[in-house]
Amino acid sequence: MFGKLFKKKEEVTEVSLVAPVTGEFVALEDVPDPVFSQKMMGDGFAIKPTNGEAVAPVDGKIMQVFPTKHAVGLLADNGAEILIHIGLETVSLDGEGFTAHVSEGDRVKQGDKLISFDRNVIGEKAKSTVTPVIITNTDDMSEITVMDKSQVTAGQDSVLTVKK
Repeated sequence: MFGKLFKKKEEVTEVSLVAPVTGEFVALEDVPDPVFSQKMMGDGFAIKPTNGEAVAPVDGKIMQVFPTKHAVGLLADNGAEILIHIGLETVSLDGEGFTAHVSEGDRVKQGDKLISFDRNVIGEKAKSTVTPVIITNTDDMSEITVMDKSQVTAGQDSVLTVKK
């Protein structure tokens, strides 16, 4: 009778990330910044955006929205820590061209809007618009598989699976 009430919640071990931005898929090794291309922060992929909106790649919790709004950290339901870093060397813009739609502690669903950004401002004032998406706790995960894509649509195309 009370089986459903007291049943242990099934642990999520694998999640699939959808593209957080629409654009051209870029292998992490091809990102023009060694911090990302040499996987110093973890494994993942990148996208050269064709629009100015970043969405949640998974269901999870917002762990950090950087004060300059150029990056956001999420905790996926399987424990994967995901960093979405919009553009390269965009911290120097000090928030110019970025609008955050979430705050630390918010619960998000895959496809929820996270950050809007002005690609023109980034293109003119930063190194690149290329947006790395990194699993920052790669060492805690048993398997990370990056799909081979060319063009991706935010909130729709699966681009990576990660297993705990």
